[in-house]
Amino acid sequence: MTATMKTATSGKTTCPYCGVGCGVTLTLPCSTNEAVPPVSGDEDHPANFGRLCVKGSSLAQTIQSDDRLLTPMVDGHPVAWESAIETVSAKIAQVVKDHGPDAFAFYLSGQILTEDYYVANKLAKGFIGTANVDTNSRLCMASAVVGYKRAFGSDTVPCNYEDLERCDLLIMVGSNAAWTHPILYQRIAAAKQQRPNMKVVVIDPRETATCDIADLHLAIKPGSDAAIFSFLLSDSVQSGILDHDFITNHTNGFDLALAQANESTPSLSFTADFCAVSEQDLTSLACWWRDTAKTITFYSQGVNQSSSGVDKCNAIINCHLATGRIGKEGAGPFSITGQPNAMGGREVGGLANQLAAHMDFATPGALDLVQRFWQAPNMATENGLKAVDLFQAMEEGKVKVVWIMSTNPMVSLPDTDQVRRALEKCELVIVSDCKAHTDTTAMADVLFPATGWSEKDGTVTNSERRISRQRGLLPAAGDAKHDWWAICEVAKSLGFSAAFSYQNVHEIFAEHAALSMFENNGKRDFDIGHFAQITKAEYDSLIPVQWPVPKGRPEGTKRMFEDGRFFTPDGRARFIAITPSLPKNQASQEWPFTLNTGRVRDQWHTMTRTGDAASLAKHTAQPYVEIHPKDAKRLGIEDKALVRLTSPYGEVLLKAKLSRAVAFANVFAPIHWTQQFANASVVSNLIPQVVDPLSGQPESKHAQVQLEAVTDICYGVIVSAAPLVLSDCLYWCQVPSEQGYHYEVVWPNGQTQASLKSIDVEQSQDSAEKAEWLEYSNPLTQQIRLAKLIDQTLTLLVYMHPQPESIMADWLISKLAINTSLSIQDRLAILVGTPANIEDKGEIICSCYQVGSKQIEKAIASGVCSVDALGAKLKCGTNCGSCLPELKRFIPIVTELSA
Repeated sequence: MTATMKTATSGKTTCPYCGVGCGVTLTLPCSTNEAVPPVSGDEDHPANFGRLCVKGSSLAQTIQSDDRLLTPMVDGHPVAWESAIETVSAKIAQVVKDHGPDAFAFYLSGQILTEDYYVANKLAKGFIGTANVDTNSRLCMASAVVGYKRAFGSDTVPCNYEDLERCDLLIMVGSNAAWTHPILYQRIAAAKQQRPNMKVVVIDPRETATCDIADLHLAIKPGSDAAIFSFLLSDSVQSGILDHDFITNHTNGFDLALAQANESTPSLSFTADFCAVSEQDLTSLACWWRDTAKTITFYSQGVNQSSSGVDKCNAIINCHLATGRIGKEGAGPFSITGQPNAMGGREVGGLANQLAAHMDFATPGALDLVQRFWQAPNMATENGLKAVDLFQAMEEGKVKVVWIMSTNPMVSLPDTDQVRRALEKCELVIVSDCKAHTDTTAMADVLFPATGWSEKDGTVTNSERRISRQRGLLPAAGDAKHDWWAICEVAKSLGFSAAFSYQNVHEIFAEHAALSMFENNGKRDFDIGHFAQITKAEYDSLIPVQWPVPKGRPEGTKRMFEDGRFFTPDGRARFIAITPSLPKNQASQEWPFTLNTGRVRDQWHTMTRTGDAASLAKHTAQPYVEIHPKDAKRLGIEDKALVRLTSPYGEVLLKAKLSRAVAFANVFAPIHWTQQFANASVVSNLIPQVVDPLSGQPESKHAQVQLEAVTDICYGVIVSAAPLVLSDCLYWCQVPSEQGYHYEVVWPNGQTQASLKSIDVEQSQDSAEKAEWLEYSNPLTQQIRLAKLIDQTLTLLVYMHPQPESIMADWLISKLAINTSLSIQDRLAILVGTPANIEDKGEIICSCYQVGSKQIEKAIASGVCSVDALGAKLKCGTNCGSCLPELKRFIPIVTELSA
């Protein structure tokens, strides 16, 4: 008799990272004891056609986390869900009674699902009576929303991903898509390879990986973007490329916008000087703009995160309206979102100045319409508090209860000290998360365990308006619950059972769809009425579709504004007169460096998910600040040395990365590292709470700082079988690893072998008594190396050296707690740090296949002379393609050196 073998099954869902919205196929384990196999791209999904970036490809590594929040917690103690919900609802009821509904607030996230967003918005705005519902999407795309609404009367992204492939001129502004939206960037790169005459322009103060495919890089003065488009508007008139029929028949306000553009950017030379670019480069852009009808302007956080972000967006849109480059294949202003469901949140009113279904408080009749549809007893009547204002009101004692969901404002919001003071002052902080330990959960009074990716069930909308299912394919861990369920249970406890008694998530989606078509009749852009009667079976099998999806049009809508009709009262688009302006804070003698912030290739937001995938830490292991070599030399800063950055709001410690990608007196730092991963590297500590006056989006891309080398220190590496308390370190960074714990550290000078042995390993006294220490020290080089063995097993390794240097940490970590005696050769190699029989890969370039710089250099020295040949030999660059820009830089450099 033979045993019956279970057959593995798979399910389709969507990636939880960027706004591209890639489809993912997840193979399900046959039993709960098995690890989840690697994921793959969904070949049928129109966003990615089967491709995934390295973050998406590593999703299986993030499913089983040692740091899952598994049960509700109140004041640090585990409780039953019923008790936690009663605690929360009683406090909400009390503060609303005593202080009014605006004493309560939601702070949500573009990473929750549309159905979660919908019920949160409904509860707060319709039943509690407050519009204090904002989101971390405020930090991402709020300026783009306002720009679209000012121009079109609605928050409507007109383009789709195919337009990026079919345009003849692609202008990428404030977007490092090669790292932030890799799959979309690879689609663009493939299109350019097929059509070499396609022109790509990158407008960015920094030379990024996206410049790899650029025909022109305009390294503008930070924040001067709007002047480029103000000049292009004026130049469009002078060069005779206006679409007069479109302007006359479909727009208003052109003359005023043109007059302001002529005044603000009166000439080529003035504009070039204002933006700090060459007249020749600006002329090239203007010539391509004149000659290319099929033009897409693709913009992201570099535009939006600005004190004049809305005006920048409208400067872009003005140019497209003036030339009729909208509503057509390969043409339009295309704002790309940063989060997987930032657009879904916009659809249901997840911002404080919105209602639902793309309605807002300023739209005549909208408030009454939503109230009647919801049968809402306590409808909010005016805009709530936007993100920065919300946390300021919290500190002032006006907001007394906040419910934070799936986001980490202690890291992402500007001026971290202010956010900390606000949460300390707030009477009740509720945090829903799937992670137990984040900088924000540390501030919580109540923790709700939420389902995570692969467990969550609902819909998301990507940057091209495409609604997709994110399916719950695995069972929830512990007592984790869906966010919509937790919100509804609190709503029921508050006495609103009839409006929140959903039995299944598809019922929420159906209600959301029904509201979108309610008394719409084509007056509003967002209409998914086709789904108003959707069944559970139809919902479960939903295929990706672009809204609008009105009743009778199940195929959805590929491109908007093809008929030239907009959603303003008169149906015409509006030109907006804008005056280009630079960031609020400018360089001074005291604060001479301009800080730009952004992302690295293989990490996501605050690393609460990607930090669980050790392979993703190999490309960029530590937080850093990118400095021009001449600035570094002047300040006595060496590559990889520790640097202190100070602003009027705080300070951080980062490792130096010398690079000519940044301009003189400019520096760049990534945003991802939190106090869970590094003790002093939260970059938002440096950022002022300066916001765009219309969108409320912070100017997170810009701060003025001082730099100084940190001196009188020594550098170290620690690998340990157990977590460590490193309070004696000036700087520490935990690098995710497959096993054990890997720390990069910096101590004040004066460390001795005795002091290094005193590191708290949290081991019992019995274990400490059995410890054997291997020791090496060199008084000439001032190096100290210590290895602690217990029962012949390596449990702790400490290296100390006067200069920053790289060691083969992966090999050392592999020797931790392997429960076998170390050989004499291993003991020697551990103290040397460089085993003779293990290849040193160098810095990892290709994360998919873990190919390092030294391997690449060796291959090129052996005769490999192209990126394709590198891929054939080493596999690098053959999976997601994210490393291709870096691989290309090796070819000429190493070829020249070998010659």
